[in-house]
Amino acid sequence: MQQPQGFSIQGAVDLGARQAAAQRRQRAAQAPAADAAPGAVIEVTDETFNAAVVTRSQTVPVIMDLWAEWCGPCKQLGPILEKLAAEADGAWILAKVDVDANPQLSAALQVQSIPMVVAVVGGQVAHGFLGAMPEPQVREWLGQVMDIAAQMGLQPSAAGDGAGGEADGQQAGAEGPGGPGAPGGGDPGGGGPGDPLYDPAYARAQEAMERGDLSAAAAAFEKVLAADPGDPYATQGLRQIELLKRVSSYDQASARRDADDNPQDVDAQARVADIDLAMGRIETSFNRMLDVVRATAGEDRDKARKHLLGLFEIFPPRDPRVTKARVTLSSLLF
Repeated sequence: MQQPQGFSIQGAVDLGARQAAAQRRQRAAQAPAADAAPGAVIEVTDETFNAAVVTRSQTVPVIMDLWAEWCGPCKQLGPILEKLAAEADGAWILAKVDVDANPQLSAALQVQSIPMVVAVVGGQVAHGFLGAMPEPQVREWLGQVMDIAAQMGLQPSAAGDGAGGEADGQQAGAEGPGGPGAPGGGDPGGGGPGDPLYDPAYARAQEAMERGDLSAAAAAFEKVLAADPGDPYATQGLRQIELLKRVSSYDQASARRDADDNPQDVDAQARVADIDLAMGRIETSFNRMLDVVRATAGEDRDKARKHLLGLFEIFPPRDPRVTKARVTLSSLLF
């Protein structure tokens, strides 16, 4: 991330501020951003993050604005982002996170100073910056995000000029760089009969994921696998959903404390590896499980190995990060 010169860390927040944050959180759903296109600006909480950001980012880039009521620079940057989100008309979504009201999410993102802006594309943290920036620089940054989205195969349904550049007309090849995103790391084709995801079963799964119904999406992928157990797209999609369900059940701050206190506890390390992967820290996630394999033996080592192999299945087989981790895993086991 880039940090503008002269940006200072804000002070601590007292209990009164936290109470006010909780009240803002309750009002969030009833107070859409002014002048924003419907759905262009959403409020995100600890509970809604996976469905509202991670799942949604499979089909459209999500820009997370981490802010607080007491933060002066946040009040300068926020209106700029909301204006550009309205102009983008669905090409990307602005997800606003009140860090005081959502401490678990703030801890998971390792927020140390605000405003903090993070782009999530295909389930991965793709780009970000700290501090308030003027509108022209924000537009330029958004243009870079849209370029990344195009390279990963995301093609938003609408594209305004809020990104500061062309947001459509580009599409990646059959396999994007992969990640905990749409099966195959993006849309593997052009949406026609030659597209592997053109099958109605895939369409049902994708529609269910877009509306945040992970159980329905899992059922659709399981139906595909019942007919074709080796289907790579359905396998990736199902493993992704399993990851999101696991992460949504964790207390992320507690999970990280447990992992720090118990470096050889396979389950504790696997939970944090899941969290890191869902947040886009892919190599960090893989390396954590490789360290567990390195430090354990017997049943514990086998459990760590199997968990890591399950994480690999979220990605296309030729993803370079998977290839690198597989080589390391083989060297540890043989």
